[in-house]
Amino acid sequence: MKKIILFLLTTLALFGAESILEQVDKKLSPSSADSYKKLINIEPDGSKKEFLLYQIKKGKDKIVSLFLQPDSEKGRSTLRLDENMWLYLPEVGKPIRITSMQSVVGGVFNNSDIMQLDFSAEYDIKSETDEGAIIVLDLKAKNETVAYDKLLMDVDKKTVTPTKIACYTSTGMLIKTLYYEEMKDFGGGIVRPAVIETDSPLYKGYKSIMVYGKITERNVSDELFTIENIGKVQEFRK
Repeated sequence: MKKIILFLLTTLALFGAESILEQVDKKLSPSSADSYKKLINIEPDGSKKEFLLYQIKKGKDKIVSLFLQPDSEKGRSTLRLDENMWLYLPEVGKPIRITSMQSVVGGVFNNSDIMQLDFSAEYDIKSETDEGAIIVLDLKAKNETVAYDKLLMDVDKKTVTPTKIACYTSTGMLIKTLYYEEMKDFGGGIVRPAVIETDSPLYKGYKSIMVYGKITERNVSDELFTIENIGKVQEFRK
């Protein structure tokens, strides 16, 4: 009991009244921001396919993406409002409903990974374990619509950012593991891992990598985050 009380007091001293998960969210991104990132899918034979995305996030539950490269994907956009997602194809001219477990780019990352909302908006902390330099958070999804039922998140105490996240189903099956690497100063007080790699026992030999090139705090009108404007993300791009 003394160890538990000491751990709770240490955690409170380190992170204050906010939960560790809320602190992690703040470290990964300002509440509202735009970003550029590259997705790289690597297949077992070593072949690669790359995508360049522009994204704008607002608050805890809104994010849009615009594909800039390759030319075959250019102009496609996706919108996420809470757990609801849509894909816009210029050649179709209207939004199509998609799910969090699908992937608009193939590879190991699914739509939920690519359009990640704040972790504290989707998960509750079930337990916290002090393991020296890191704290292991056992996270439970707030509802059944969240992509993963359970996360085990390793949080570096010094940077208050994840180093590894293991994603599980409700039956305890490991779906994938995300590795957060290469701390980078993006300016404006944003210091976070620039690279996220993932692998999965369900996709043996495959690997996907997400590389952040730029993250900037920016406040955008709610007007952008609507189904009616899903095809107009380019107009809001800076």
